[in-house]
Amino acid sequence: MIRVEAIWLATEPLDMRAGTDTVLARVVKVFGAARPRHAYLFTNKRATRIKVLVYDGIGIWLAARRLNRGRFVWTDGMTAITTPLCREQLDALVLGLPWQRLGRDEAITVL
Repeated sequence: MIRVEAIWLATEPLDMRAGTDTVLARVVKVFGAARPRHAYLFTNKRATRIKVLVYDGIGIWLAARRLNRGRFVWTDGMTAITTPLCREQLDALVLGLPWQRLGRDEAITVL
């Protein structure tokens, strides 16, 4: 099992043809470094696909997910370059649900 202690959402889109080295280079560029046990999420321009890069301290994991219908709920790209997420927000995001409504205490908040 991969242990993830922090989850980061990049607001700029990524070309989904990018491989591990390209995504790792983007992580270093956007987040400053790939930290152990951190997950970094990227989407394409249409927000129909996501890629997740995790550095577990030993190696790099790269996973992709595609929605058959609809889009992933992403950030507006204006608020920040990076956005931290909690586990519950990640679970909602990968299902295509509005994760911004979930607070750190799993309560629904007003936007």
